[in-house]
Amino acid sequence: MATTIIRKPASFRLRADLLERLRSNAVRENRTLNNYVESVLLDYIFNEPNETTKAAIKEAMSGRNPNKVYDNVDDMFNDILNEE
Repeated sequence: MATTIIRKPASFRLRADLLERLRSNAVRENRTLNNYVESVLLDYIFNEPNETTKAAIKEAMSGRNPNKVYDNVDDMFNDILNEE
């Protein structure tokens, strides 16, 4: 059984550069602006990262070890798993 999703019109004032970026992204994904914005909002609201992901994001944003370059995946994983 399909359920009906009730949608209500809403009006928002957005910065012109933000609106243009949203339109550009919608066109790139071959979607309407409304559909694109709704999906972005749904993704943001209902897909909150877990604590492990939040910690990884915080670490990445801290800039710790920003110049480390790996030659292969094994070295990268060994480095990650051996850090404390």
